[in-house]
Amino acid sequence: MIEQSFIQDLLARIDIVDVVARHLPLKKAGANFTACCPFHNEKTPSFTVSPSKQFYHCFGCGRHGNAINFLMEHGGMSFVEAVESIAAHAGVQIPANTESFGVAAVPASADKAGATASNAPISSTLHERMEVAAKYYREQLKQSELAIDYLRQRGVSGQTALRFSIGYAPPGWQNLSAVFADYPVHDTEHALVKAGLVVGHEGKKSYDRFRNRIMFPIKGQKGKIVGFGGRVLDGSEPKYLNSPETPLFTKGRELYNLVSAGAAIRQSGRVVVVEGYMDVVMLVQHGIENVVATLGTATTSVHVQKLMRYTDEIVFCFDGDEAGKKAAWRALENSLAQLKDGKDIKFLFLPEKEDPDSYVRAHGRSAFEAQIERALPLSLFLCNELSRRVDLGTSEGRARLVQQAGPLLSQITAPVFAFMLMKRLSELAGIEPSQLAVFLKFKHKNLLPAAPPRRPAVSRPLSVTPCRRLIQILLHDVAYVKKIDSDLLAARGEGNDEMALLAALIEFLQASLVPVDELTPAMLSAHFDQTPYRTLLDQIVSDTPIQEADWDIEAEFMGGVARLREGQRKSRMTELHSKPLHLLTPEERKELQRLSVS
Repeated sequence: MIEQSFIQDLLARIDIVDVVARHLPLKKAGANFTACCPFHNEKTPSFTVSPSKQFYHCFGCGRHGNAINFLMEHGGMSFVEAVESIAAHAGVQIPANTESFGVAAVPASADKAGATASNAPISSTLHERMEVAAKYYREQLKQSELAIDYLRQRGVSGQTALRFSIGYAPPGWQNLSAVFADYPVHDTEHALVKAGLVVGHEGKKSYDRFRNRIMFPIKGQKGKIVGFGGRVLDGSEPKYLNSPETPLFTKGRELYNLVSAGAAIRQSGRVVVVEGYMDVVMLVQHGIENVVATLGTATTSVHVQKLMRYTDEIVFCFDGDEAGKKAAWRALENSLAQLKDGKDIKFLFLPEKEDPDSYVRAHGRSAFEAQIERALPLSLFLCNELSRRVDLGTSEGRARLVQQAGPLLSQITAPVFAFMLMKRLSELAGIEPSQLAVFLKFKHKNLLPAAPPRRPAVSRPLSVTPCRRLIQILLHDVAYVKKIDSDLLAARGEGNDEMALLAALIEFLQASLVPVDELTPAMLSAHFDQTPYRTLLDQIVSDTPIQEADWDIEAEFMGGVARLREGQRKSRMTELHSKPLHLLTPEERKELQRLSVS
């Protein structure tokens, strides 16, 4: 665990502009820096980095955070990896008690490739052992006609094998002793055992874990090998064997090909998740590069979190048989808690007896990409699957639908998606959404937000800015967004927090896929929950609320717009008056004359 005090000190030492500038071409814009957002496609820059507040924010997609958040979102790093990266660039040493791994004494000449010094971290030593083993496996592939013939039969070209560093572990029990002079004997704490390359037992002979298998190196977030996957050649079981859990490798966290596919995922705006190494290899060979694979395990919530740092669309691709549907359902269950509004998770089921490997070889890239376009959205897959399990023609079946939907709905925190899914399920069950919530014996704060308690009418404050008044009106009745001209956003102004919040609120409402009359204050609050505007929004919400019986809402709205325009006029006049008269252009003189008589 990294101490919070260290993290705060680290963030105080660095400049977020320097961190972001290593990844994006920033341009100075007043007191801030801007760029086209790396998290969504856009032509006009809406991504802003503030050196004074040390955070980034995109007015287009809403992404925001500090330097650590940026590396996690943009680089796909874990929290610890992001902290380590920033600390390395800042020249700051992470306190010893927060290191991921301890220190082990390793002889200076531990293997023929050369080992680290005796005070090297275990992680560095294990990485070195993995690289040596991977090189050995690659050399063995060149010498094995059996392994080469297998890859040829599977359609793998030599160039593809080289690209993925595919190797071969030959038959035999201690082949790695040829490259590791310190091959362990009765040593369960040896680095090769810790790395998962060797199986060691107290009082028994150690032996290589991988034998007579095609070897697929698995790279971690930093591009270093953390484990291997081996495909057997002699028909023995298991057909696929992965590295065990080690200090470097956790099966439920890693994804095969993620590091190499990162650029393609960002460029395409989508990642395709398959189940096997060969699925990835053959799809990439056919030009589909935005693809990763789980490592012989069900999709985990960590997998989903990692992928959402790279893209807004995840497509899970499974075989069309019953096993494929079960795997898809597990992926759905582990995705629900990670869902965010604006993120799409879809499910592609190939024809029965087909997998991505066989399908792309038989039908080609275009046919596979056409299949991707027909993938089912998560909401449709969920509703279809639940409907398939019950008889919606009977009251008992609809009751069973409600009972099965409850645990799933309770996991969802994305407010708009949760609201829409609740509506769809209530339609299938034939009851109102409010009744559905009662029957499920919970009231999800994001699904059916409770109305805030009405305060007694009090006199309104005499001094309130037009921005604040318009924000209050929009929170009371979002339909007023249709009456606001877009040119009002030009007044957002540097350092004007209320105008920036008003602009962000208007942009969100105008871009929302949910009909305006279906949006609720709770949904708006949830959208701005993790943004720089949250504190200000809370303050405005807690102000004297609009009382329908006591307020002329239309007059308040028109008055707020008029005052805002008047403020724009005066601000522009002040700006023009600040220039010497002889420096004004003819157009600026005409504008000043027009503003003076307005």
